[in-house]
Amino acid sequence: MKKTFIFVLALAVAAAACAKKEEETPVTPTENPFFTEWTAPFGTPPFGQIKEEHYRPAFEAGMAEQKKEVAAIISNPEPPTFANTVEALEASGELLTKVANVFFMYTANHTNDTLQKIQQEMAPLLSKHNDDIALDPELFARVKAVHDRKNKLTLTPEQARLLEKTHKDFVRAGASLDEAKKAELRKVNEELTVLSVKFGQNVLKEDNGFALVLDKPEDLAGLPADLAAAAAEAAKARGMEGKWVFTLHKPSCIPFFQYSSRRDLREKLFKAFISRGDNDNEFDNKAVAAKIAALRVVRASLLGYKTHADYILEENMAKTPAGVTKLLDQIWKPALATAKAEAGELRAMMNAEGIAGPLQPWDWWHYAEKLKKAKYDLDDETLRPYFELKAVRQGAFDVANKLWGLTFTPRTDIPVYHPEVEVFEVREADGAHVGILYSDYFPRASKRGGAWSGSIREQGVRDGKRIAPINYNVGNFTKPTAEKPSLLTFEEASTLFHEFGHALHDLLSDVTYTSLSGTNVPRDFVELGSQIMENWAGDAAVIKTYAKHYRTGEPIPDELIAKIRKAAFFNQGFITVEYMSACYLDLDWHTLVEPKEMDAVAFENASLKKIGMIPEIVVRYKSAYFQHIFSSGYSAGYYSYIWSEVLDKDAFEAFKETSLFDPETARRFRESIYAKGGSDDPMNLYKAFRGREPKVEPLLRARGFLK
Repeated sequence: MKKTFIFVLALAVAAAACAKKEEETPVTPTENPFFTEWTAPFGTPPFGQIKEEHYRPAFEAGMAEQKKEVAAIISNPEPPTFANTVEALEASGELLTKVANVFFMYTANHTNDTLQKIQQEMAPLLSKHNDDIALDPELFARVKAVHDRKNKLTLTPEQARLLEKTHKDFVRAGASLDEAKKAELRKVNEELTVLSVKFGQNVLKEDNGFALVLDKPEDLAGLPADLAAAAAEAAKARGMEGKWVFTLHKPSCIPFFQYSSRRDLREKLFKAFISRGDNDNEFDNKAVAAKIAALRVVRASLLGYKTHADYILEENMAKTPAGVTKLLDQIWKPALATAKAEAGELRAMMNAEGIAGPLQPWDWWHYAEKLKKAKYDLDDETLRPYFELKAVRQGAFDVANKLWGLTFTPRTDIPVYHPEVEVFEVREADGAHVGILYSDYFPRASKRGGAWSGSIREQGVRDGKRIAPINYNVGNFTKPTAEKPSLLTFEEASTLFHEFGHALHDLLSDVTYTSLSGTNVPRDFVELGSQIMENWAGDAAVIKTYAKHYRTGEPIPDELIAKIRKAAFFNQGFITVEYMSACYLDLDWHTLVEPKEMDAVAFENASLKKIGMIPEIVVRYKSAYFQHIFSSGYSAGYYSYIWSEVLDKDAFEAFKETSLFDPETARRFRESIYAKGGSDDPMNLYKAFRGREPKVEPLLRARGFLK
C-alpha cells in the first residue's frame, strides 16, 4: 500500500492521545540534522545522526516556517496570481515535509514507544496546523480569486490542474464554511486524528501480543522442516530455546494454517489472528472503529456530502458509491458461486479423512493446500526454493531494465534506518540519475504488517532543477535462517513486484509540482502502476529469468511453470470473496448517514449477511483490525485494488497484443501513466496510453470467471 500526502497522512497516521511532554534536554539547531543540509549521497537522510529528540523541535520549526510562508502569501500587496499564490503555497512547508516524511517512515517501518509518544504529542498539533492553513479565509480568498479568473490565464495543463486541485482541496477542507462550522470541523478533525492512530497502534500491539508456543515435537505434525526451523529461531530470539514460536505475522501463521495437521492448533492460532483488536482489553478497537465512522458522518455532513463515501469518491475514478457497487456486483456473484463450489470440494476431502462436521475457516488454508497438491502436484513448499528473495527482486529490476532501460546499483555508502535495509541507485540507460530506492523486507516487532511503498522525497522541479525522488519498498517476508536465505511463495514474489511498481510510479514521475507527482493520484488509479507489474511476475517467460533454485542455480523447470499456469484459477473464489467482502464492509461503514456509534460486531455481521457471505470464509479484514480504512488512506477506497485490476489487466493486454517488452508500448505506458503522476484526469491518462477506456472482460478472464 502507498503513503499519502503529508497532511492527509498526519491526519490518518497520527497519535492515540495527547500525552504530556516530559522534560527534554534542549537541542540546538546546529545539533539537529533537520536544520542542516544533508550531505549523504544524493541528499539522503543521515539516519545515524537523527535522534528521537530531534523530531519535536523540527516539527515545531517546520510548522512555524510554513506559517510565515503562508502569512507572506496573504500579506502580499500585489493582486493574487498563479505564481504569488498557488505556486507559492505549493512551495511552502519544505522543512515540515522533510521532517514528516522521515518520521512517518519510522513510525510505520521501525517504531518504538518513544516514537509513538511523539506521535501522540504531535498529532493534534499537525491537525491544527493543517486546519489553520486550509480554513484561513484570507488565504482562500486569494486562491479563489485566481481560480475565478482561470479561463483568462495562460497556464500549462499541469498548472491548470494544480490550480483546480488547490481550489478544490480548500473547498473540500471546509474553507467555504461559516466560522461556527469551521470550529466544529476542527474538533472533528482533531478527534479523528487521535483515534486513527490509536487504532493503528492498537493493531500493532495486538500483532505482537500473541504467540503460539509449542514445546512438543508432535505439535509440529505436518509442518515443513524450514517452517519448524524458523519457529525454533523465533523461540530462541525470545529466550525460549528448545521450543517453537508461531506469531500473527503472515510469514509465520499462514504456512502454519496450510500445513499443520493439528486442527486444534490451527483453530487456536486462526482465532487469535481474526480476534486482533477484539479482545475486550486496552487495545480493543471496536469502539474506536465505530467512533471514527460516526465522526466521518459528521464531517461529511458539515462539508455538504450525504456520506463519507460520497465525499471520498468524488475525487476517485468511481465518483459515487453506486459506481463502486456496480463494479463489485459484477464480480461478486460469479466469485461467490465459485467459492461455494470450492468449499464443497474441500469439505469432501476433509470428510474423506474421517473428520466429520462442517469445513471451518481454519480448515480452508489446510485443505486448499492439500487439494492443490492432489490436483496439480503443486504446493508452496515445492516452489519456495526457486523464489529466493534477492533473485526475485533482481527479476523485478530486470523487467524494468528491459522495459525502460533502468539500472539498479547497490549503494553501501548511503545510511540506512535498520541493518536489514538495502539501498539502490536508479539510473536511466544513459546513466542519468533517476532516484534512490530502499528495500526493507523482513518482519519485526517495530514494523506494522503488510507490504507498502513510500517516499522520503517526492519528484518535482524547484528553481528549474529536477528534485530526484527517494523511495522505499517494505514487506514482511520470511526471514532468512542460519541454513537458508529468505524463500518466498509465488504470491509473495508477486507482492514484491507489486510494491516495486509503486516505486516505479514515484521514481519515473516527470512533473513540476510535487503534490501532483508519482503516486499522488486518485486512490482507485494508484494501484494500476503497481498491479501491472504482477503480470510480468507471473509470465512464464519472465519467471524462468528470475526463479532459480537457491542452491543449484537451476532455472525453475518447465513442468513447474506449467503447473503454476494450470493452477492459476485455483482457489480464486476464496481469494476474491475474502477480498471483496472487505470492500463491501468498507463501503457499508462509510455510507452511514447518521452519526451513530454502531456495535462494530453486529454491524459487520449484518454487512456480511447482506451479501451472502459463506461461513467457511472470514472477511479479509475484520473491522477491529481493518487498518486500511481506519488508520490509513483507504476509507471508502478498499475497492481500489479490484478497480485498478480492471485497468491493469486491460493495460497488460496492450503488451500481449504486441510483445511483453515492446518498446513503443512501454514508452507509452511510462509517458502516459508513470511520468504524468496526478497532472491530469486519470481516465485521460489511461486513454492516452490505451486509446480507449478499459474493459472488465480481461479481469474476469484472469480470475477464471469468464470462459
